[in-house]
Amino acid sequence: MELAPLMPNRLANSVLGVGPAVGGVVYAVQADGMLARVAACLAVTGFVVLAVRGYRLGVTCLPTALVVRGYLRTRVIARESITGITDFPAVRWTTRGGRRRWTPLTALMTSAGEVSGMRVQKERALGQLRRWARV
Repeated sequence: MELAPLMPNRLANSVLGVGPAVGGVVYAVQADGMLARVAACLAVTGFVVLAVRGYRLGVTCLPTALVVRGYLRTRVIARESITGITDFPAVRWTTRGGRRRWTPLTALMTSAGEVSGMRVQKERALGQLRRWARV
């Protein structure tokens, strides 16, 4: 089961990388020195990765694991180690060594200025996740 925001949300999530990437391209074109252009190209590469990861934010429920794709990393959590799903939203889980952890679900976070249809979709997805995790 794939839990991801609606298309307008996905596009908004990718703006975090697209905006600075465009600025980096403009800077690279206008830069005089080679070092400045190389630095701008490296920054643009990082921002493009951030834009793609922002677009792909989501949660995948596999039979034995939960895959959480965030802006910076993807975490795989074994289903049996999940101890709760918070309203934040975040997944509470325990490592094999017994250490308690939590992983935020950026894709399912809501904000005050969000359109109600998108908020409802995210709340519905959070309910599906709770039923899948059985917590």
